[in-house]
Amino acid sequence: MRSKHFLLLPLILFTGTLAQANEPAKAAQLTPKADLVKGQQIASGVCATCHNADGNSSISTNPKLAGQSAEYLYKQLKNFRSVDGKPAERPNAVMGGMVMTLATDDDMRNVAAWFASQTQKGGQAKNGETVEFGQKLYRSGDLSKGLPACAGCHGPAGAGVPAQYPRIGGQHADYIETQLKTFRSGERSNDPNKMMRLVAIKMTDAEIKAVADYIAGLH
Repeated sequence: MRSKHFLLLPLILFTGTLAQANEPAKAAQLTPKADLVKGQQIASGVCATCHNADGNSSISTNPKLAGQSAEYLYKQLKNFRSVDGKPAERPNAVMGGMVMTLATDDDMRNVAAWFASQTQKGGQAKNGETVEFGQKLYRSGDLSKGLPACAGCHGPAGAGVPAQYPRIGGQHADYIETQLKTFRSGERSNDPNKMMRLVAIKMTDAEIKAVADYIAGLH
C-alpha cells in the first residue's frame, strides 16, 4: 500500500498546486512595516559581497535573491540564526555569522523585502545533452519511482508560489544542485514536512545535475 501512495504523490502535488503555480508569482509580498530604504542599506553593507546589492549574485554557488518571495527570504534568515544557544534550523557557518549582524526582526524583514522587490537576471541551461532529460524530470517527474514533477510546486516557469514554494527559475545551476544534494543527505532539513528531502532522496546525481541545469534556464 505504501508504494501506491508514493506513486500518487506526483499527481496529488501537481493537481493541488497547478492552478496557483500558473499564476505569475508576485516578486514581493511586503508587510506594511517593511522599509525598503533600510533594506537596501543592509543589502549594500552586509549582503553585497556574496549576493550583489541587487540580489543578482554573480557567484554560481551563491543564490540569486532578486525576485524571491519576501516571506521565503525572511524564513531562511530566521532559520540561519541560532537562538538561545540552540543550533540553527539551517546550519551554515557563513550565513550564521552574517545573520547575526541583523540586530532585529525588522532588519530581516526589510532586507528580505528589498531583495524581493528587485528583478532577477535570468540564466540559461548550459548542457544541451541533458536539457531534454532535465525538462522531463521538471515537468513530469518519474512516476516509476514516485518522483514528483518540480512544476507541481514551483510552477511551469519556476516562479514558485509565494509563502509556500520558492522561486527557482533562473537560479544558478550549481546552487540548485548543491541544495538538492544537501536535502538528499539530510544536511539541510528546514523544509516543511520533509517535502524536499522526500523528493531529493529519490534522485540520482545525474538527475539532480540535469534538472538543476534545466531550472537555470527557466524564465
